[in-house]
Amino acid sequence: MNYVFISPAYPVTCTYFCDRLHNLGVNVLGIGDVPYDALNGQLKASLTEYYYVDSLEDYDQVYRAAAFFIHKYGRIDWLESLNEYWLPTDARLRTDFNIAVGTREDGIGDLVKKSAMKRVFLEAGIPTARQHIVTDSGAGRAFAAQVGYPVIVKPDIGVGANGAMKLKTEEELLAFYKDLPSEPYVMEEFLSGDICTYDAVLDSACEPLFESMCTYEPVIDSVQNDENIHFYTTADVPTKLLELGRKTAKAFGADRRFVHFEFINLTRDYEGIGKAGDYAAMEVNMRPAGGHDPDMMNIAQSIDVFQIYAEMVTLGRRVSPASGERFLCAYAARKDGHDFTHSHAEIMERYGGRIVLQEEMPPIDWPSMGRYVYLARFKEKEEMDRYFTFVLG
Repeated sequence: MNYVFISPAYPVTCTYFCDRLHNLGVNVLGIGDVPYDALNGQLKASLTEYYYVDSLEDYDQVYRAAAFFIHKYGRIDWLESLNEYWLPTDARLRTDFNIAVGTREDGIGDLVKKSAMKRVFLEAGIPTARQHIVTDSGAGRAFAAQVGYPVIVKPDIGVGANGAMKLKTEEELLAFYKDLPSEPYVMEEFLSGDICTYDAVLDSACEPLFESMCTYEPVIDSVQNDENIHFYTTADVPTKLLELGRKTAKAFGADRRFVHFEFINLTRDYEGIGKAGDYAAMEVNMRPAGGHDPDMMNIAQSIDVFQIYAEMVTLGRRVSPASGERFLCAYAARKDGHDFTHSHAEIMERYGGRIVLQEEMPPIDWPSMGRYVYLARFKEKEEMDRYFTFVLG
């Protein structure tokens, strides 16, 4: 099998996907804009060949790289970046080279445009916030009057919380229109609640081979208010979220993918959407969760999600054993500019036996993921909550 991996050097978790595919006999062919000598040793060992391009933004260069691999190794069976930013490039390459697996150009809009996602949610009967495509201030004021403040504005095509803002008053809304971004934006009704994700590896029938949940406060608040970061991952996914996650996978035809769907766990009733305790869809991400989230899934379930994905690609099924011992995997990350009660040494003295990873994040991730992260595992939520207070207080 020939698997072309776009941008295998970033994020770092791509190394482990490449490694597991390589171990199952796949020709992993990398295309990236990081010089070969800068790749880590495990990634180098996992790649059959690597084609360096000056810029992945230059489609002509990437096209020529894929053509070279076809000339040398034969037909491409699979092509992915596992990176939200490059999904349109993935789709274009699959179209141009007639690659059977994966979304092509004619279907990519539903997966990257928030306005298109909203249409799929509504057609499938999946609860979701009301949305308005940003045009002028008059229309925006009318929408805000209909749904009430605050409202959320965000790029129609965007990665994570980049460019997203919560507008709490009409004055803030008018200020947004005064300096309106050039790219298309959407405005959404604000729903009160925590974000709960549905993460899964799906087979060719959109059936899950693995499922997980991560829960955290809205990222937009932590970025906009420069708050420290804390969240956790668990294997104990509520039945309502499991059902809605699986329904969403079917609605989007998300076959043979690692997905990361975001939902709001409502804390109050919303007419036409749901009652407190229900879930409403935010958006779909047709790639694994970013940062350390895949590592946290492994820790929470004592499994190897990278291996499960590789088995899905090569065998179409999961052969890895069922989940082992289960934990709550806690993520606590400190940002610059904050005063903390406890030092690093004190954290390690108290929780060193619980902490499974500690490191500084890449600078690009500091606004959304924090600068210095501590991953720890716990059996009880109360103990985990005390840990969050100790590290971030």
